[in-house]
Amino acid sequence: MAPLKVKRYVIVGMGVRSAFYYQSIIQDFPNVAKLVGICDTNQTRMKAANDRIFELGGERVPMYKADDFDKMVEEQKPDVVIVTTIDSFHHVYCIRAMELGCDAITEKPMTVDEHKLQLMIDAEKRTGKQVRVLFNYRYAPHHTKVRELIQSGVIGEVATVHMDWILDCAHGSDFMRRWHRNKETSGGIQMHKSIHHFDLVHFWLNTEPETVYCVGSLRFYGKENAQRRGVKNLGERYLNDENAKDDPFAIKIDQSDQLRKLYLEAEHEDGYIRDRNCFSDGITIEDNLSMIIQYKNKAVMTYNTYAYAPWEGYRCVFNGSKGRLEINVVESGYAADGEPGQKKGHAASPQRDYIQPGVEQTKIVVYPLFAEPYVVDVVKGEGGHGGGDPVLLKDVLAGTEKDDFNRAAYIRDGGNAVLVGVGANHSMSTGQPVKVQELVQW
Repeated sequence: MAPLKVKRYVIVGMGVRSAFYYQSIIQDFPNVAKLVGICDTNQTRMKAANDRIFELGGERVPMYKADDFDKMVEEQKPDVVIVTTIDSFHHVYCIRAMELGCDAITEKPMTVDEHKLQLMIDAEKRTGKQVRVLFNYRYAPHHTKVRELIQSGVIGEVATVHMDWILDCAHGSDFMRRWHRNKETSGGIQMHKSIHHFDLVHFWLNTEPETVYCVGSLRFYGKENAQRRGVKNLGERYLNDENAKDDPFAIKIDQSDQLRKLYLEAEHEDGYIRDRNCFSDGITIEDNLSMIIQYKNKAVMTYNTYAYAPWEGYRCVFNGSKGRLEINVVESGYAADGEPGQKKGHAASPQRDYIQPGVEQTKIVVYPLFAEPYVVDVVKGEGGHGGGDPVLLKDVLAGTEKDDFNRAAYIRDGGNAVLVGVGANHSMSTGQPVKVQELVQW
């Protein structure tokens, strides 16, 4: 039997998310994957990531500043470029990677507006290379089960969907502390977080979005809202702020080894502040959204989310011609300043840097017409995102098994999810529904 080909990878964007990939390359799939270079705008951050790569058992790799991206590809000859930069730059590196002869893997969202999306679509056609978007929620066992049930026809043709997906204060506030707080760089939580949920519905129903209507606002975070409620700690950041000592929203960037090395000690290069006060000025994204989405298969979803809930998770209901399906999920807590692998309710694991909140409770119930309802058994997966992360990484880096559920997502999948977020932004600006498929040419 021929030996497995070892694919060469480089990563651009060495913030905390990059560890999700380089850990798995080093520890889980060294027989088929090799990290050969890293790239970032910030030299200090790159060095901290490279030190951690060595601590995890890998070899330190060549480092390249962003202006030397082409040089990195020329010298290291990667097969694939993994993009984990700020969202608004995903298209830059995906497009250039394809132009230089590489495939690209990008974090969600694939990009943040329809103009950048069109550039990516055109580049893929022009180069013959491809972009893969990593939607890890597709791989969670309970989400795969929902797709299986709907495809089996157990509730017939789905007409309506209602989804409430909420972020607790620890998780929701973290979007307000970092670069995600700027609509220009993140597209808002509807683009950076809800993109998971939009993609899941496309995946579950095997359809695409057509029309999006949205209303939303900043109601909880930000200085004006905090002042109205009598919040006292309104400083620009939490570091060295006496008022932050007893603030449940504060993070201690200097007490987290990971955040200190990647961000605090790197501030002198680019001025990026990771621990901004979530009740300070300058937040341009919304923290609550209500949407109506119509799909090509004529199903309609009502979607609500807000980012200051007392618990985290979601409830989703599907109403079909043969019955109703409900899924309820409670996710474990998120801790922005936790040490590697440590989240509320989880023991620390020094071997794993990037472990997302897991799933605490899952319940799927089918209500057939004219029959008794029943609970569907779901095997609980190990690992982040309800067990989806390890399955995703195996699929991406090893890719040796046939997937009957077609969970891999490519440019059309990623683009359709982006179009819902784009439609939400346009709709909030104009007060009108948006025909999102008209925004790009596939």
